[in-house]
Amino acid sequence: MDSLSSSSSSSFISSTFSLHHSPLRCSSSSPRLLRINSAVVEERSPITNPSDSNDHRRTGSKPKTVLHNRTNLHTSLSSSPAKLRSEMTLATSLFTTVEDVINTFIDPPSRPSVDPKHVLSDNFAPVLDELPPTDCEIIHGSLPPSLNGAYIRNGPNPQFLPRGPYHLFDGDGMLHAIRINDGKATLCSRYVKTYKYNVEKQTGAPVMPNVFSGFNGVAASVARGALSAIRVLTGQFNPVNGIGLANTSLAFFSNRLFALGESDLPYTVRLTKSGDIETIGRHDFEGKLAMSMTAHPKTDPITGETFAFRYGPVPPFLTYFRFDSAGRKQRDVPIFSMTSPSFLHDFAITERNAIFAEIQLGMRTNPVDFVLEGGSPVGADKGKTPRLGVIPKYAGDESEMKWFEVPGFNIIHAINAWDEDDGNAVVLIAPNIMSIEHTLERMDLVHALVEKVRIDLVTGIVSRHPISARNLDFAVINPAFLGRRSRYVYAAIGDPMPKISGVVKLDVSKGDRDDCTVARRMYGPGCYGGEPFFVARDPSDPEAEEDDGYVVTYVHDEVSGESKFLVMDAKSPDLQIVAAVRLPRRVPYGFHGLFVKESDLNKQL
Repeated sequence: MDSLSSSSSSSFISSTFSLHHSPLRCSSSSPRLLRINSAVVEERSPITNPSDSNDHRRTGSKPKTVLHNRTNLHTSLSSSPAKLRSEMTLATSLFTTVEDVINTFIDPPSRPSVDPKHVLSDNFAPVLDELPPTDCEIIHGSLPPSLNGAYIRNGPNPQFLPRGPYHLFDGDGMLHAIRINDGKATLCSRYVKTYKYNVEKQTGAPVMPNVFSGFNGVAASVARGALSAIRVLTGQFNPVNGIGLANTSLAFFSNRLFALGESDLPYTVRLTKSGDIETIGRHDFEGKLAMSMTAHPKTDPITGETFAFRYGPVPPFLTYFRFDSAGRKQRDVPIFSMTSPSFLHDFAITERNAIFAEIQLGMRTNPVDFVLEGGSPVGADKGKTPRLGVIPKYAGDESEMKWFEVPGFNIIHAINAWDEDDGNAVVLIAPNIMSIEHTLERMDLVHALVEKVRIDLVTGIVSRHPISARNLDFAVINPAFLGRRSRYVYAAIGDPMPKISGVVKLDVSKGDRDDCTVARRMYGPGCYGGEPFFVARDPSDPEAEEDDGYVVTYVHDEVSGESKFLVMDAKSPDLQIVAAVRLPRRVPYGFHGLFVKESDLNKQL
């Protein structure tokens, strides 16, 4: 199946370097961490001022590392003194006791997908405090000038170690930003200071229920729903101010950097000159965005406009909207032709159209099943036929929306799309989730097959074929080609998901029966990374080749316990590593990232 040699797949860097000198491996003096059935949790003394930060940089001191296997992690998850205030109000203590009763007797974390001892094992374990801007060590190669700016990655990092059911998607958003300037790098890790984060930090304990793990069956839903209602009535929190986590992705448009999670409004954040991260607050676009927004908005690289949507459990289940190049929100376009609530995480745009996927994953609408079977309120409807909806990008209403049935085509993420035949056809590149029922419960059983789908908008004929048989997701392209015909895709290799053992480069212009893999980089035994991101070598050059640039990502070595930032040459046949940066502390696995060039950082509002 693979056209690449097996030897290249088994080594982390090219054959010109031996494993002993691999930029991913640490020296033999580094502490070895537990790898199997374990969670690694770091405890650091908080650094509260720049002088403390400078002392840390000068001394090069490393954080104290505490190892937690599944047995002693249980103790930490049940009692987390590092994050609990010594004094609580009587109401908070009472509510926490009630929550413990629910977690113990009504809805204990009995399934692996919501058992924190399983979910937070290995490098999925949170770091227990923030990291101010801290110098990094370049251990291989040099950072190219094209990377002047910042790579920022979002992901879940629970402020409090969970005392009950916890899903991977439930953690508070934490941003890990590596700021690069003239070949030097600093790392900063900060929570997105959401309303939820601030309320719970002030209270000293979790207050708001976990959306993905807190409503498993009727009894749990009633109990936690009632407790939440009492918390609201007693003034512990106000849901009008938002309950979102801002833990999924980032976007930069209208000269603002946003941390995103689709259950709330965007949060504006700012990266400072020193590399620190500040949360400005929820952003409602002058009151015109009253509800949630997708975590995957699309900014047209030509017009500067940004396109987005929201979805929900009540009609209209889908609402489409856009922002002009100045960031002014335009009118909503409700889509009533989507007749059931679908889990609509991502979408695609072309020069003329927006493309939405109605998949088999969505809110469970049969209350009898919910009562008898329990489990999450989000589930798969195998009797539903997936559809793709195509609507003109500048539509004022849904009258021009066209739906096309695509049996068995369930996508969570979209990679790219473009128009063909003078606008009479569209092409979509996206990973198809082969076992959609496992998406939330058993991600390790999910296989995502990247497919190329072509829709003839005139005849309604849909044709499709796989691009690669590998388990691939978290895929990106050169952002300059968003919505236009593109050739190359850089995708993460699931081993299995959500762990990522490498990255591949696909050439989607190859024939229908060909495996499109043209380059691959495996991270090596015990090493796992995250979503790749493409950074152009010279984004101002309109004549530059599409793959002329770098692929960047964070990688963690579960043997040494160290994390690194990797820079790979996107044009090389083996995605050659041109720079590796040792990070001053562990970066947990996360979700989506973004590179923001220096000139854009200087424009931040």
